[in-house]
This record gives sequence, structure tokens and C-alpha cells, in this order.
Amino acid sequence: MKYLEYYEIIKAQMDLQMKETSEKLEAAAICCTNSIVEGSVVHVYGCGHSQMFAMEVFYRAGGLVPVNALLVPHLALFPKAKLSTFQERVEGFSPEYLNLINTNKNDTMIIVSISGRNSAVIDMAIEAKAKGMKVIALTSLTFSDKVTSRHSSNKLLRDFADVVIDIKCEAGDACLSLESLPVKFNGTSTILGMLVMNCITSRTIELCVERGVTPPIYVSSNLDEGDEINRTYIQKYRNKINCL
Repeated sequence: MKYLEYYEIIKAQMDLQMKETSEKLEAAAICCTNSIVEGSVVHVYGCGHSQMFAMEVFYRAGGLVPVNALLVPHLALFPKAKLSTFQERVEGFSPEYLNLINTNKNDTMIIVSISGRNSAVIDMAIEAKAKGMKVIALTSLTFSDKVTSRHSSNKLLRDFADVVIDIKCEAGDACLSLESLPVKFNGTSTILGMLVMNCITSRTIELCVERGVTPPIYVSSNLDEGDEINRTYIQKYRNKINCL
């Protein structure tokens, strides 16, 4: 049965993810820790389905408060999914968007793009680095090895990142096949990427504590004490996190 095959594939890819990228995860967590210790924030950016990675670590119970999800409506799957595909290929848009956000050189920028080929993410990496930020890229090297850049630099996202975390999916992402179907189906990059994002944040929290800094962490608003705790955090970070 295909769901069992999928389960075995994702287990193997997750094992490979942890085995081969642990040093990169540590490097990413150090960047994020440095930002939080300095009183700055971690921005997370992606297009289309990759906006989910920003949503995963933003404004959630047990999550770090100093995370700014860059959820650009033009790059979302709604109201028209096709428009996000068009917009992510437009060069020059991301820098203009980032210039509207409250940033500083001590921030960290996490950019997620499995192919790493489109202009929006490459532009964002270039602009973030120009502002002095450390840039972390979550991208599939297997995937990006098989595609060309859609940016005028003829480079890929990985070429502009300080830390590159290789997402261990297949080229094209889909991993299952049937003899009667001409294409593969069921991607794995979301599960792998979510694993990576949570590994980065968990290690970041640990490193903050090791440095003697208590990192601000959201408490579930469905706990009696949650609203009051979170209200204090939101008041402190409202001017640094544009979605609050």
C-alpha cells in the first residue's frame, strides 16, 4: 500500500536529514540565538506552499516570540494560486517589500525555497545580506542541481546564503509512483522542512538559556494564564514584528 511506502520513504529521508545536516542546523541556531540575544528578530520568508514554514514558527504556543513571518499576500496561494507562481518569478519585488519592514543588521533571515530558483527568494537573500543580516536557506540541493536560475544573476538561492540546509527530498519533491501514472505523486519537503524549522527553534531556545538569556516563548492562549503572558510579549515586540 502506498501510504506504507510513503511512510518508509519519509522515515529514511528524515533520518538522512538529521544525519547529514546537523552541523548546518547548529549553525542556523547560532545565528538565530545571536539575533534574539541582541534583542532582534528572526524573519522567515517563502512563496506559495513555503509560506507554511513561516506560519509554523510564528505566533504559536511553545514558539519563540521574536519570529517575524513575512507573509506576503501577493505570494500566497489565495485568492488565486496561479498568481503566486507568477509573482515569485518577478524580480525586484522582494527588496521593495523588505524595505517596508522594520529590520536591523542583527536580524536573521530564514528563506525557504525547495528549488531555490525563483527571483523572489533570491532577491530577498541579496537584500537581507545587503542590510547586514545572516541568511539561512532551506533548499534541496538535489532539486536545485537539476534546474536553472530564473534570476538575472543566473545564481540560485543557495549561492547567497550564509547557511544552507539541504532538504533531503527528491528532485521535483514527489516520491511515489505507479505504473499506470506518468508522473510521481506525494511530496516530502513539507515534513522535512517542518522538522528542520523546529530543530532550529528548539536548539535556539536551548542556546539562549545556555547564554543566560530567557527567550520569550508564547503560551497557549487557551490556558488561563496565556492571554496575560502573551499580551506582555506582543506589547514588547509589536514594532519589530509586522504581523502582530
